[in-house]
Amino acid sequence: MSLAEALLDLQELTRQLRRECPWDREQTARTIVPHTVEEAYEVADAALADDVAALHGELGDLLFQVYFLALLLEERGEGDLESVVRDVHDKLVRRHPHVFGDADARTPSRVRERWEALKTEQEGREGIFHDVPEALPALLEARKVQRRAAAVGYDWPDLAGPLAKVREELAELEEEAARAGAPAPETEPDAAVFHELGDVLFTVVNVARRLNVDPELALRATTRRFTSRVEAAAELADAEGADWRGLDLDEQDAYYERAKETLT
Repeated sequence: MSLAEALLDLQELTRQLRRECPWDREQTARTIVPHTVEEAYEVADAALADDVAALHGELGDLLFQVYFLALLLEERGEGDLESVVRDVHDKLVRRHPHVFGDADARTPSRVRERWEALKTEQEGREGIFHDVPEALPALLEARKVQRRAAAVGYDWPDLAGPLAKVREELAELEEEAARAGAPAPETEPDAAVFHELGDVLFTVVNVARRLNVDPELALRATTRRFTSRVEAAAELADAEGADWRGLDLDEQDAYYERAKETLT
């Protein structure tokens, strides 16, 4: 089967499900989009884990989301899969004049600079912080906003700047946290502590951006490592007849360190 045949088969399957499946018939763009976002994260997880089989399957799930949303556009007479494909094709050609024209962009950083300039010059996007989706996770929203600022020259000249800013913001957070004291469980945080912690997170994202690290994916990876290590530590304790929940912090931490060794 050719690529074209496979894609047409998927399109027809999407139409059939929309007609005949009670669940699919009831869906709208608003109800489908949460699934689209979930599928995108599952693609990211598979890619980060270098799990080829999982990536193959998750890419298919994400592709189906594209087909389904395009079908919803078609039902409203506002486009279809063909118009979506042609639009993205034209946009990619337009935004790569260094490939399809005579523009000079020999480095990745220069390509990104030209990309942002073309959005303003050719697509009529206005303002420094144009087209930042409100639905983005906070870490990715911060990175996108920082990229927009950097595109107009408002950026540190090197990594030393944002690293120093992280240390400065941490010191301010420590000062406000010491002043406010530990909050009672399930109560609103101190307003100044809330503000300073946000500043710390924002500056850490800036460091991540300068290091070409996706902060969302990096944090997710760290969270996964943490959960794996804690579960392994609890299993080690259980194997030695110890109740993980009843151990003090030093004892738990000793098992945690042992778990790190077994998982690296």
